[in-house]
Amino acid sequence: KAPSPADCEKSEQSGIEMVDEILTEPAEALSVHCPPKRILVVDDDADQVAVLADRLKKLGYDATFANTGGQAIESATTIVPDLVLLDLCLPDVNGFNVCEQLGEMSTTCGIPVIIVSGMETDDVVRRARTAGCAYYLRKPYDPNVLLTLIQNTLESTQDLGW
Repeated sequence: KAPSPADCEKSEQSGIEMVDEILTEPAEALSVHCPPKRILVVDDDADQVAVLADRLKKLGYDATFANTGGQAIESATTIVPDLVLLDLCLPDVNGFNVCEQLGEMSTTCGIPVIIVSGMETDDVVRRARTAGCAYYLRKPYDPNVLLTLIQNTLESTQDLGW
C-alpha cells in the first residue's frame, strides 16, 4: 500500500523533530556526563567565527577560535581540542598545510579535522582527505549538517578512545 499524503506529512514532521532532538542533545548530554568537548574554529572571517562559536557554546561545546594558520597551530597545541573546524583560505597559510601539520605533531595527531570551505577546485575534496581531514563541507552549508558532522565525529573518536 502506498503511503497517503497524511503519512508523508507525519514522516516529514517526525524527521524535523529528530533533527531538533539531535541538535539539542549534545548540550544536555555533555552537561550531565562529562566536561564539554573543545572545538577549535579556524577561519579568517571573524564574523562567521563569532556566530559559529556562539552557536556551539549554546549547544554545550567549549568553542575557541583562531583567525590564522599560525594561531590555529598554537591554539591546537596549547588547548588540544577534541575537534578542529578549519577553513582552507587563511591569510598566512592554506588550511591544507595546517591540517597536515596537526597530523604530524604527536600532541595533535589524534584530533579530527572537519574542513569547511568554499574552495571550488576539482580536486579539493581529494586534497583535503590527503591532508588528513575527517570530512569536507562546502560553504555555504546547512548549519544542521555541520552540527550533525560534529556530533558524529566526536562520537566516533570517543569510541576509539581519543
